Parts: sequence; structure tokens; C-alpha cells
Amino acid sequence: MTNPDDRPAPAAAERRASAWIAFRHRAFTVVWIATVVANVGTWMYNAASGWLMTSLDPDPLMVSLVQVASSLPMFLFALPAGALADTVDKRRFLIGSEIVVTVIAAISAILVWLDLINPSVLLLFTFLLGAGAAFTAPAWQSIVPQLVPKQDLAAAVASNGVGVNISRAIGPALGGLVIGALGIAAPFWINALSNFAVIGALFWWRPPASQGSGLPPERLTGALVIGFRHARYNPNLRATLIRAVAFFFFASAYWALLPLVARDQIAGGPELYGVLLGAIGVGAVLGAFTLPSMKAALGPDRLVAAGTFGTAISLILLGVAHHSAVGLTACVIAGISWIAVLASLNVSVQVSLPDWVRGRGLGVFVTVFFGAMTGGSALWGQIASALGLPMAHFVAAAGAVVGIALTWGWKLQSGAGVDLAPSMHWPAPVLAIDAEPDRGPVLVTIEYRIDPKKSGAFLNAIRDLGQQRRRDGAYAWDVFEDAAESGHFMETFMVASWLEHLRQHQRVTNEDRVLQDAIRVFGATAEPKVTHLIAADFRRAND
Repeated sequence: MTNPDDRPAPAAAERRASAWIAFRHRAFTVVWIATVVANVGTWMYNAASGWLMTSLDPDPLMVSLVQVASSLPMFLFALPAGALADTVDKRRFLIGSEIVVTVIAAISAILVWLDLINPSVLLLFTFLLGAGAAFTAPAWQSIVPQLVPKQDLAAAVASNGVGVNISRAIGPALGGLVIGALGIAAPFWINALSNFAVIGALFWWRPPASQGSGLPPERLTGALVIGFRHARYNPNLRATLIRAVAFFFFASAYWALLPLVARDQIAGGPELYGVLLGAIGVGAVLGAFTLPSMKAALGPDRLVAAGTFGTAISLILLGVAHHSAVGLTACVIAGISWIAVLASLNVSVQVSLPDWVRGRGLGVFVTVFFGAMTGGSALWGQIASALGLPMAHFVAAAGAVVGIALTWGWKLQSGAGVDLAPSMHWPAPVLAIDAEPDRGPVLVTIEYRIDPKKSGAFLNAIRDLGQQRRRDGAYAWDVFEDAAESGHFMETFMVASWLEHLRQHQRVTNEDRVLQDAIRVFGATAEPKVTHLIAADFRRAND
């Protein structure tokens, strides 16, 4: 929990959260280097595709649609990808997905090289490559805890932010230079070739052996439902998502409109556009170096507010930029602000999620992130077409500042320090019948006898327990009071199947156990009475 002044309580892990500590671990270092190489290629592609669209169709809406085509797949596919990441072998899944992405990138390079590209085809391949990134993003983020020990997780997240922004600093500038020297097709080829780095790293890496749950893997549709339900009833995750929407929707303006600022307002070429994108990356790298000290001084909530305000300043500068120096200043400020907000939100998501639902929780975050980026990019393109580039930037800046005030009540990283390891304290159910794994639904009833004088406190506590039950897979949760016996309460909830109820036993965390033990104190008996009722199997009536 954060202190009343929103500053984090001192902790050894927090003090050690330098961006370089994670490099003590060889697996993390190898994967980090490979992803930086691949991301350089991706940023070269992004710069080249945005610039190519200004030649194919310079309409502001069409140029902004390049950003839409890149971010929309994240909105559409990140959550199913997160469910897959939780239910399949992550390493094999990533290897297969990266091979497919490499093939798509190579085809797009061939089409540009042969001059067979048009605006629709460019948007299609941008969408397909974005879909590949969407399907791998939750898996990439969810393997970070497998690359470093828990105490170095915050450092690893910060290091990944540094890596992304090093590639963002190098890739666009290199893309602009390569376009000028070798032609527009060259960045597309480099993007395809750079992906072999991550494929090789994944073949080399051997993740630590997992003990497993002993239960069959979840089915995709069921995993998606449980993931939605967990996100809905996880207050720490929900607060992070609300803050993310308030930032990314408005910050998307400079990503979507930067090609037009470079070309029309500043009257530059592809080299300038690449340099402006690179300046965002340079700013982000500079911000990453100062991130631990900024977080220690401000705390996550004030740091995100400061980053959002810095983004508003950069948007105003881009709106008035007619010289490259102003544009570069705006982009450096934007980069510093971007890494401050993104790293804070990412850590806030990571610490709010137990391992069993990490992929799906990160998938929800990526969905919200890119949903806001997609919707914002389309809106700012339309506003720029109707009112001009400066006005689009000014409106986005004003909205970002208003968003700080409207979302201030949702606090970040409130799950830091919470023990989300499985408690495994629920006793295994004793059954008198054969319960097939897919039989259901299952009705669980828990009987409490409470001192009537403590009924109010009991109901307040058990309301929080209902959030836990729902986060772990239950639905139709309620509490009933016996009209004939004072202090006699019955908690009920339903689970989709017997197998899902067994999974629910394994999802209860040590933090959950603290509340459950506190509720037992209210009882007049040592243990509440638990009953499991399984939907009758009417097929036996014909036996």
C-alpha cells in the first residue's frame, strides 16, 4: 500500500530497482539484446510505413490510419493472446508466432521493393504485423518473471523500457537515413531480417521447470471468461486501466500526426521524421535513467501525473512547431514523459496479478492501451483534417490535463508488497459421489454463525471476500441471513464446473487467506461449514 502522501513505503526492492540489476541474469540479458535488435527493425518499419503513406496519400486521416492499423490489432487480439499465454507453453508459442511475423514482414518488403504497394495494401500489412505483435505481447511480458527472480522484477520492467526506447531512438533515425541512402524498401527488408534475433534467442532459452497445477489446462473460451471476470473484480488492476485510458488516448495524438508535423509544418524530409521519432526514444532513455529517483521523489501517482502534464506540453510545442529545434524539444519531452508513465503503469499491472492469470491480465492492459491509442489516433486524424494540425494538438493537450484531475482517485501500484503466491490452505473436498471434471455448475455454500453484535463488521469483511471469490472464478455470489436465527449467515457462490472449482482452490493467494482468517474470527465455531452441490447428472436416470 502507498503512504497517505502517495509516496511508496521504503523497501529494499524499490531501492534496488535500477535498470541494470536485471542484467546479472544471463537469460534476461540474451533475450533483452535480441528484442532490442528486433525492435530496431520494427521502428524502422514504422517510420518507413508512415513516411510511405505521406507519398501514397498525404490526407491527414490516411496518414493517421497507419497508426490505427498498427494499434487496432492490439485492441482486438491482446486478450485472446493473453488467454493463450496462460494456457500453452509460452516459449513454443512465441517461437511459432515470431516465425509467422517474419514471413509476413518479408512479403511486405517484396511488395514495396517491386512497387506493388498502395495505401490499402500498406494498411493491410501494417495491420497483419500489428496482429503478430498483439498475439506475442502478453506472452513476452508474462515471461519476464521467468527470466529474473521476484526481487528484480521491477528492475527488469525498467530495463525492458530502456530497451524499447533505445530501439525507438535508433530505429526511426536509422530508418530515415536508410530510406535516403538505399530507398524506401530497405527498412522493410531490415525489419524482416531483424526478427531472426528473437527467434534464435527463444530457441536458446530454456525456462525453469514448472511444477504445474496437476490439473488439465484451461480451455480458451473459459480462460477468456475467467480473465474478464478477474479484471472486473481486481480493484488494483482496474485502477491502472482507468489511468491508462486517460493517458494513452491523448498521447496518441503526437504518434499519429508526427509524419505530418515533419512534412507539412516543419517542411522536412524522411530524415527529419526519423530524427523526430528518434528524439522521442532518446528522451525515453534519458527518462529511464532518472526513473528510480523520480519515482522515489514523487511516488507512482504523482509521477504519472507529471508525465501526463509533460505530454501536454510536448503536444502544445508540436502544435506551434515550424522549426526543427522546436519539434526536437517537443519530442524529447514526449519521450521522457512516455517512459515515466508507461513504466509506472506496467509495474502497477505486474504487481496486481497472480501468476495464474498474469497473461490475461497483461492482455487486458495491452487491449486497453492500444484501444485508447487506436480510438485516439482516428479522432486526432479527423480533427486535424477538419480544424488543422495545430488545433488537434491543442485539444489533445487540454484533454490530457483534464484527465489528470478526473482519474486522480484511482491509485497506482496499491498491490505492491501484497503476497500473491498460492496459499494452498483450502482443504481438498471430500466427495461421496463421482464428480466428472466437466460436471457443473457447482454451488458452494459456507455457513457462518456470528455474534449478532458483530454482524455489521462481518458483512463489511465478507463483501471484500466476495470480490476474491469472483476474481478466482466464481459467479452469482451472495450472502443470506437466516430470518429465524440471529447471527446465522449463508455465503453462496457458483462455479462453472467441478474442475473450475478445483482450480479455484489453487488460485487463493496468501493475501486472500489473511482476509479469510479474519472472517473466521467472527464465527462462534472454529470452522464454518462448507457444502458442495453439483448439478445433478440426469443421464443416470436412464441407467
